[in-house]
Amino acid sequence: MPIDATLPYDDDNIFAKILRGEIPSTKVYEDEWAYAFEDINPQAENHTLVIPKGRYVSWDDFSAKASADEIAGFVRAVGHVARERGLVEPGYRLLANVGPHAGQEVPHLHVHIFGGEPLGPMIWKGD
Repeated sequence: MPIDATLPYDDDNIFAKILRGEIPSTKVYEDEWAYAFEDINPQAENHTLVIPKGRYVSWDDFSAKASADEIAGFVRAVGHVARERGLVEPGYRLLANVGPHAGQEVPHLHVHIFGGEPLGPMIWKGD
């Protein structure tokens, strides 16, 4: 169910629980700024989620409140994961949903990295 990205951070969201080790995940990468893991319901051959370790609801929240070091560290982590997964040369897609119109379902900033196959049009226009 889409969430309101303007609400305060919820410490009981699934990604907060993953960061605390309360819910298992398949770790792909971790550093002081970010944690990356495989999506449990992959939408492409390679579907990795990258989340900041800080308490940010959305990209908007993160860009407004995170320190320059947090922003740089998170963006570098996303790039590192894409390179390590061999996605740069064939190409990949980044997706960060913000709010209900975009379909954001977890109130913790997360970037999806999709790759490993042709991904089709950027936005599905439906029937």
